[in-house]
Amino acid sequence: MFIKIYFEDKPVFLCDKIDETINEYIHHPDVVFIDEISTAAINALLHEIAKPEFHAGILLDKDLSELKKAFFKHFTIIIAAGGVVLNANEDILMIFRRGKWDLPKGKLDEGETLEQCAVREVEEETGLTDIELGEKITTTYHTYKQFGKHILKESHWYKMRCSKDQKLVPQTEEDITDIKWIDRSDFKKYTSNTYQTILEVLSYMKEK
Repeated sequence: MFIKIYFEDKPVFLCDKIDETINEYIHHPDVVFIDEISTAAINALLHEIAKPEFHAGILLDKDLSELKKAFFKHFTIIIAAGGVVLNANEDILMIFRRGKWDLPKGKLDEGETLEQCAVREVEEETGLTDIELGEKITTTYHTYKQFGKHILKESHWYKMRCSKDQKLVPQTEEDITDIKWIDRSDFKKYTSNTYQTILEVLSYMKEK
C-alpha cells in the first residue's frame, strides 16, 4: 500500500513495499528515496524534494501507519471534503479559483461528518441545492505553505448528483470567479489548467 502526497505537482509516496507503481519511480535519478523514518531522514526528503532537479520522492517503511504518523507530524493537518457533481447529462461541475479550474471542496467544521462537509461546501461554493450524495470516490493529499506554516490537506471526495436547471452562484469570498458544467468531450480544455490531485479524482470518473 501507499499514500501519495503532492508537493505542487511532485508526488511523494509513503509506502510499506515496492509495488508496481513505486517500482516505476524508484530507479529514476530524479527521485529521492529514503528507507527510514527518523526525523532527520524525513527532513532530508522534505529539503530535497523542494529542489527543481527532483520530481518525486519515496519514503519506505514496513509499518505504513507509523510512517504516516511520523511524516504527518511535520505539518499542520487540515481535513477537507468536496464533490464531483454530475447532472443528468453526465456533465461535471468545475469551479475557477485563483487561476485554475478546480472542484468544490472545503474545510471540515467541528462536529460535522465528512459527508455533511462535502455537501455543505459544494452548496456554499456553487449555489446548488437538492444535492444527492453518492459514494466516496477517493482521498487526496497535497501540501502548501500558508502564513509561514507547512500545511498538509487531506481531502475526501464524494460523487454527487443534482439538476442542471439551477442557478450557479460562485462564492466570490472564496475567490471563485466562474462555474461551469463541463461536457466530458471538453475535459482537456479545463484539465490542462488544474491540479494533480484534481486529475486523480477525475480519473476515477472515466468509467462512471
